[in-house]
Amino acid sequence: MIIQHLELTNFRNYASATISLTNGVTAIVGNNGQGKTNLTEALSFLATLKSFRGVPNEAMIRTGSNSAIIRATVVHDDGREVLIEAELARVGRNKVQVNRQKLARTKDLLGVMRTTVFSPEDLDLVKDSPGVRRQFLDDALVAITPTIDAMISEFERVLKQRNALLKQSNGRLTNDIATTLDVWDEKFAALGTELGEHRARLVATISPEVSRAYEELAEKETPIAMIYEPEWRRNGLASELASHRNDDIRRGSSTVGPHRDDVDLLINGLAARSHASQGEQRTLALAMRLAVHRLVTEAAGSSPVLILDDVLSELDPQRSAALLRHFPVGQVLITTAGLLPAAAHPDRIVHIAAGAIVPDTGAEYTSL
Repeated sequence: MIIQHLELTNFRNYASATISLTNGVTAIVGNNGQGKTNLTEALSFLATLKSFRGVPNEAMIRTGSNSAIIRATVVHDDGREVLIEAELARVGRNKVQVNRQKLARTKDLLGVMRTTVFSPEDLDLVKDSPGVRRQFLDDALVAITPTIDAMISEFERVLKQRNALLKQSNGRLTNDIATTLDVWDEKFAALGTELGEHRARLVATISPEVSRAYEELAEKETPIAMIYEPEWRRNGLASELASHRNDDIRRGSSTVGPHRDDVDLLINGLAARSHASQGEQRTLALAMRLAVHRLVTEAAGSSPVLILDDVLSELDPQRSAALLRHFPVGQVLITTAGLLPAAAHPDRIVHIAAGAIVPDTGAEYTSL
């Protein structure tokens, strides 16, 4: 699958922009703050319906505008062309069309287009809070099997309702609260158990892929482990909810369940978050992204568009060259404010300045 054409209207700092893309490696070049990441953010939004920067819709709409439009033509491996259009609204719901047909639900777009994004913020996968790693697992699950998104959304809805009831209790477990809580606990336990099973299977599947990718990037054999063993899975979520009920009532929130899970990341048997160097942490984060990319490729039968947003500048020359050597076959977009490593060999170079595509002057681009 490749993205053939992209149009932006009132998206971030782009008033209007059009760009044609090809297979192979495209380098998107420009000084900092010109709109390189904004361009890749738009592409990723069409695949995930959210910003990989973690910002709300209104942040992606150009100042002074009420809406932004992202339009892309995607060509699948079998030659099918798909036109995807998304209108981001400052007020109200977003609108999504595929081949000029409005989708009843915006989330029906998931799976039509796939991207894998590498960014400097990926370091948070190792260094930040458990919520970042939970989101990584759930995003990977949806990328591999888009239908899982509905189950995750339903779990989040039930969690929200359960927490609202706990806050409503004001710390007192009345008969009415207990009866209603029983209903929500049954739903919460069923959905939470299913989500935990999906996460556990994913970690078991992805762990060897992460180890392989890390070895490729570091160019040396290194023991890597991903461990997902939440305590509630040992005794069952229903049992854990019952034993934590009084504590939940007192705190006014759900204290046990998948929403509090974490994944332990180990390098050489030690916690990567506290014992690994920043270079090792960044390599592990890249290995995790690359592993998901490979699993999605296997599941979908075609490679997602690979987006490297200012990642190469964060790597030492050895790891940068290793990453470039192990690029999967397919369409690759690389953003950079400086010179690309010689191993990049871009098939095309696109220059960005002040939210505009700069016409190709034919000047040769010199790599490091």
